[in-house]
Amino acid sequence: MTPAFSLPALLLAFLGFAAPLFPANAQNAPAAPIESASDSGPEPQLLKIFSEIEKNRLDSALAQTDALLERYPNFRLAHLIRGDLLLARGMPLSTFGNAKNAPKEQIEDLREEVVARLKAYRNRLDPSHYVPRYLLQLRPDQKYAIVVDTQKARLYLYQNQEDGRPRFVADYYISHGKLGAGKKLEGDKKTPTGVYHVTSSLSAQKIGDLYGSRAFLYGDGAFPINYPNEWDRRNGRKGHGIWLHGTPADTYSRPPKASDGCVVLSNVDLNALAKNVQIGLTPVIISNSIEWLSIDDWRNERTALNKEIDEWRGDWESMNVNRYMRHYSKRFQTDKQTREQFAEQKHRVNAAKSWIKVKLSNLSMFRNPGKEELVVVTFEQDYRSSNLSNQMKKSQYWIREDGSWKIIFEGAYQ
Repeated sequence: MTPAFSLPALLLAFLGFAAPLFPANAQNAPAAPIESASDSGPEPQLLKIFSEIEKNRLDSALAQTDALLERYPNFRLAHLIRGDLLLARGMPLSTFGNAKNAPKEQIEDLREEVVARLKAYRNRLDPSHYVPRYLLQLRPDQKYAIVVDTQKARLYLYQNQEDGRPRFVADYYISHGKLGAGKKLEGDKKTPTGVYHVTSSLSAQKIGDLYGSRAFLYGDGAFPINYPNEWDRRNGRKGHGIWLHGTPADTYSRPPKASDGCVVLSNVDLNALAKNVQIGLTPVIISNSIEWLSIDDWRNERTALNKEIDEWRGDWESMNVNRYMRHYSKRFQTDKQTREQFAEQKHRVNAAKSWIKVKLSNLSMFRNPGKEELVVVTFEQDYRSSNLSNQMKKSQYWIREDGSWKIIFEGAYQ
């Protein structure tokens, strides 16, 4: 079949790419750079379809598009591609979405979706050499961690290995807030950025009980997260009801910016992800753009912060309050005390003791996304002294201050 227009030029204009999708000598669409569970999704097939279009093999592209639609009947992007491939048989096309009276806004949404899908899929870093900076240390009982990149419209799933290094498992296309990331206010249609965890699991039936006729919007289910967290509240951020959830039954996926603040996956991907989510344990780190570290740099950051935490513990055991307080920020405060009140209390308490022993276990460390260098640390604390013993779960926020890590908040961890 001879096309009625220059497909490669049109394809590049549609995708917004400045260079060809594939090398000039490519015979077939290149394999994804890494294997993952997301390879069962539409991206590999989309890549093959566009490879065939770029080489003007429209019959092959149409056959592969039909195969994609057989697997994902509600995939609107594939329907758009199919329509244009059929139209290209008999008329010149100037852009994608050439059907008469095609809604401009919906076409633009689909364009943004394919750009997000293919760019993220083709430009993945080698997971054997790089990890997200945020996953410094998972607790032994945290089997998986979720990292969301709103800029790339992508969710990454990592598994906790015995040596502590997170192992890449899968990545999925997602939608997020209509007005982007960095939520501050109720109803601002933005997705929050920060360190969170899954708090519960809501089945479609449970959502139906809660939301009635609107329940279909959330698809096969939802995983609420604990926004706003302590750091959000300290910074005046408001809002509620931020979930990871699915799509309506008649919709395979949504545009990259389409939610009121939630992270939205296709129902297929949500159900795959659900198998690895632990309620109350799975961390969800949401970033506007992920920072990646080489394995060596990641290990160095993790080691350095572990050393600071151990020094804090040792200085507590020393009963020297001045040494102990050097680990606390000038801006430190608890739920009820200022830094000065906290130090005063330590002086009083230590005066009645002859020894202190502190043991930490189940330690986790997650770096907060953003310009401010902040790490969320949680652990189980076993405190013993000459006149008191107790155990508690504790959370701390460590911040870089004057070139050193300092504790800016400390409290009980739920």
